[in-house]
Amino acid sequence: MIKEIRTRIPEYDRPDDELYIKVVRMAVEQAIEGFLDHIERPGAPWDPEPFRMIGRGEAAEGRNLEPLQTAMRLGARVGWRRLTEIAGPLGLSPQSLYDLGEAIFVYLDQLADAAAEGFEEARARAAGEMERRRNRLLDLLLSQPLASPEAVADLAKAAGWRLPRTVACVALDDQHGGHRARPGGQRMPALPPDVLAGLERPAPCLVVPDPSGPGQAQMLEQALRGRCGAIGPGVPLAAAATSLRWAREALELSRRDVLPRGLLRCEDHMAMLVVFKDEELVSALAEVRLAPLAHLRPTQQDRLAETLLAWLRHGRGAGEVAARLHVHPQTVRYRLRQLEELYGDQLADPDVRFELEIALRARQAVIGSRR
Repeated sequence: MIKEIRTRIPEYDRPDDELYIKVVRMAVEQAIEGFLDHIERPGAPWDPEPFRMIGRGEAAEGRNLEPLQTAMRLGARVGWRRLTEIAGPLGLSPQSLYDLGEAIFVYLDQLADAAAEGFEEARARAAGEMERRRNRLLDLLLSQPLASPEAVADLAKAAGWRLPRTVACVALDDQHGGHRARPGGQRMPALPPDVLAGLERPAPCLVVPDPSGPGQAQMLEQALRGRCGAIGPGVPLAAAATSLRWAREALELSRRDVLPRGLLRCEDHMAMLVVFKDEELVSALAEVRLAPLAHLRPTQQDRLAETLLAWLRHGRGAGEVAARLHVHPQTVRYRLRQLEELYGDQLADPDVRFELEIALRARQAVIGSRR
């Protein structure tokens, strides 16, 4: 049996590895002795652990079960051939020979089932260990203060994760519960193995390596379709926590309807993120710069604020502002004259115009979130 197995299955032919040869011999001997015990004492309990252990060994070697199953079939064939050769001298009847053959194949199924159990157990344990390492790596990357580069590199190697030059963090909304599920009960598509996923965290997140790389943007959009979340800016690996902080701030503004719902990119909304970084300071700025509008009726304030923001953002021509606001140019000219009366020479000051735009953008976002 050993000769046939080593001849026919290259994975088990290691002539220079004495320990491995002993392991193969031990496996074959255990299989034969187990079969003989089963024939001698059919009702005795059978211990599957030796072949579970063999299955675990196959997983540790990085193989699938095909070589082991082939070895079992070869061993059974050799055993059956030997029995047929000695059936005559032993006086075995055809019925006894048939019964022995059937017992061999039943036993072969038992060995295969035990090996498969051990194999799957080892695979599950290895997957669980790898998942724990990846979760720990995620903790290190997002920790404050940042762990040492050596510690990150060592754990990345143990987790099978290639260290990228840049990363982007994604903050996901957990409002649907069961973070692996999408709205409607659909599961999120599988993410590429180089994406570190913390989907079971109280605040679920992802770390995406090389976010500007080929296909990364499309991958994220496809995987996160239907989810509310924010993709932080691409940063060096050491600044991963910063990318996540920006993503979470953007997600919070999205929940408040200051920023759009759905999947948004921080890079598309940097101005609003800066504006809302210190809302008390922005409110104080708005109180000063929008004071000339304070005595007007709310509807007048809204119209003039909208016109002034469009004028600051899109140029000082009444025609262009009118096109942006979908009103008549004459209406814009009338409002601009009102604003000149209210603000006087302030509108000629670049610093005042800059601060006015900040205050007006913040006002627009707050009003939009209330509607």
